[in-house]
Amino acid sequence: MSNVGSDSMFPTTRQICQQWDAQDPLAPVRSRFVLPDGMIYLDGNSLGPPTVDSAQALHDFATDQWAAHLIGGWRSDGWMDAPVRLGAAVAHYIGADADEVAVADSTTINLYKMVHAALRVRPDRKVLVAADEDFPTDTYVIDSIASQVGAVVRRCDPQSMASLDFSDVAAVVCSHVHFRTGVVNDLAGITAAAHAGGAVAVWDLSHSAGALAVTVNTDRVDLAVGCTYKYLNGGPGSPAYCFVARRHHADLSQPITGWLGHADPFAFEASYRPASGVQRLVTGTPSVASLVALERGLAATADVNIHQSRSKAIALTQLFIELLQGNTSAGPSNSLLSLVSPGDPHKRGNHVSFAHPNAYAIVQALIARGVIGDFRAPDVMRFGFAPAYLRFVDAFDAATHLNEVLASNEWRHPQFQVRDAVT
Repeated sequence: MSNVGSDSMFPTTRQICQQWDAQDPLAPVRSRFVLPDGMIYLDGNSLGPPTVDSAQALHDFATDQWAAHLIGGWRSDGWMDAPVRLGAAVAHYIGADADEVAVADSTTINLYKMVHAALRVRPDRKVLVAADEDFPTDTYVIDSIASQVGAVVRRCDPQSMASLDFSDVAAVVCSHVHFRTGVVNDLAGITAAAHAGGAVAVWDLSHSAGALAVTVNTDRVDLAVGCTYKYLNGGPGSPAYCFVARRHHADLSQPITGWLGHADPFAFEASYRPASGVQRLVTGTPSVASLVALERGLAATADVNIHQSRSKAIALTQLFIELLQGNTSAGPSNSLLSLVSPGDPHKRGNHVSFAHPNAYAIVQALIARGVIGDFRAPDVMRFGFAPAYLRFVDAFDAATHLNEVLASNEWRHPQFQVRDAVT
């Protein structure tokens, strides 16, 4: 595997990919996950697979805890402190300290909390700067908050954010990795620029936690949110998380003042008194079953060196891209295929996106072959490469299938033209 991660891997063979897999130090990690036979799963950037012990953990929760202890589980089985306990586990993946992260609610709700909190940190400012064409949840939440508090939203290309003047801005809000293109935005540079103008930096880490070496404390990030069901493998709908730098704990004020964020929930006081630290970010009753699955997902890659993992992801994505771009036998359909993600592997995350006028149908044809990617409107095919469980031979085979679908016009079949509600 001496040329893995080099500037060019193409041309190559499936046999060489098998040799790389045999030498891969991360190869044993794949056995920790449940992956259907015959499937090449390139959608872990949207939903990670279960761990091999997730089902047993959920069964044990239902029988040994819930059924055996009933309401006593809140006292005896660690249910009540799970949001903070698992927050400490998530902290490992984003370069935070254990007491700076809480797991609760969804990314949407947490972003609402964090942007409101940022505005309260800078009460004399009413301008929010947001990344242009960011994930819809981020866009909708920011616009909603602005309408509620009378703030102004300025949208700009995140590639230029690090050079902007933020002297009248309350908060700068941006995704670390763009959901559609995979572009890695300059977390350190944008955060520094925000601070230079007196603004607060709020980051969405959904596509970077567990994929990149995220260092929120080194880079002086103020607030951050992220989901746990992508590279953290928490399962569908697993709770999201909030990060609050310790320097903001004393002044942290969030708008959803739920009872479990109270300093003494079981005093049942009529007035709200915030708990100390990130505990105040917990709103309602934790989703315990989801937290059980999340705990297994986090544990599955906790011992994986993120730099080693990232190096493999770069190699996988580069191999996939070069196998597609180097193919000249797929005919006109292949000539319409264009790389949307950055060509520089260090400037893209762990997913690769290609545009094609018939992207939706092509993705459906690939799914029928057992190659699972996804479609993002209007014309993008997105393929995620989670190095914990993907092999080089998977990247090779996936590229081979895509080239065959393009060369044969297989995507033209009528069954692939019907648009589903979930893409």
